[in-house]
Amino acid sequence: MPLPESLVFGQAGPSLAALGTITDRTSQRQSGSTDHMLVISFDPETGWSDPVIKPYAPLSLDPASSVFHYATAVFEGMKAFRGPDGKPRLFRPELNMERMEKSADRIALPPFDSRALLTLIKRLVLVDQRWIPNLRGYSMYIRPTYIGTRPAVGVTASTHGMLFVILSPTGPYFPTGFKPISLMANSEYVRAWPGGTGEYKLALNYAPCFKPQREAAANGYQQVLWLLGEERRVTEVGQMNFFIVVKRDDGDIDIVTPALDGTILPGVTRDCILTLSKEHVPDPSVPASLSTPQRLIPKLYPQERTFTMGEVVDYLKRGVLLEAFGTGTASILCPVSKIGYEGSDLVLPVYEEGVGPVSKALWERIVEIQEGRRASDWTVLCE
Repeated sequence: MPLPESLVFGQAGPSLAALGTITDRTSQRQSGSTDHMLVISFDPETGWSDPVIKPYAPLSLDPASSVFHYATAVFEGMKAFRGPDGKPRLFRPELNMERMEKSADRIALPPFDSRALLTLIKRLVLVDQRWIPNLRGYSMYIRPTYIGTRPAVGVTASTHGMLFVILSPTGPYFPTGFKPISLMANSEYVRAWPGGTGEYKLALNYAPCFKPQREAAANGYQQVLWLLGEERRVTEVGQMNFFIVVKRDDGDIDIVTPALDGTILPGVTRDCILTLSKEHVPDPSVPASLSTPQRLIPKLYPQERTFTMGEVVDYLKRGVLLEAFGTGTASILCPVSKIGYEGSDLVLPVYEEGVGPVSKALWERIVEIQEGRRASDWTVLCE
């Protein structure tokens, strides 16, 4: 296995080999995956096959399979963490399973039992739990995927399917501390639109984002802030949900994110941010508080509503835009430093730690729960 310190989210095997961190031959896979995978297939005549946990290997598919021609593919992103007791645990996995079922239904894939799949995922994690680094900030990424495998070219729903799950160990998204990212606001390309598929985790939603991402990088920005319509509605950042932190006239704080209007993916981390903000009270002696004696957080008012770039510009001019960040499984929370918009940069407040106090408090609370250092029914043991 690779040394834990060499793990970076999304980094593949050859890069680890180049670093000289390979300690066994299984780590040399280009995917960076663990030893085993889960595979289950659906045939309309025989139903679901027996699930198989087997050594990691390439899949064998008919070239006419639906997934290659009509993008019939859904996936999820989850993580397994090793708690203080040494046991692996998942974080709110029922939300991933619920979303995966809805995504599969949206592209008319054969239905599956998400509770049974979750049981199998736990079993797979237990089989390969040695790959979860026993270090704070490290985890094992879980990628459940469901593809249409109907072996015929034809514009119709796939009657056949394959569910598979692969795992890969991963390190902290910011191993040397938070590094805020820059965004290029983009209204030329549209990531999602009303009545479309933006609220589902479909593979077809991701590929069209790659070219705009390259263009943003060529212009010196790290990610795209997706805008929608003539009013320049703010939607998502890259493949993350987007939040702004705004100071209210009474000194309290609004935490604002776009509403789930069909264009926004209902992210698990997004839901955590909203829930923790709602439960927070400023008094650090209260268990639900995000405050510490050294860092008092005012009362938070989470809001899910439409807002535009014009509002973001106005908040910044008035000095009330305190923080902005993206959220997702990979980074948990990713602070934003500036937004390129209409030929100029909107520069956000700078913080010594690279992240604002509200963002950091929310990030710390989520990580505490994920790693089992804080009791919560959001964590589920693999057993």
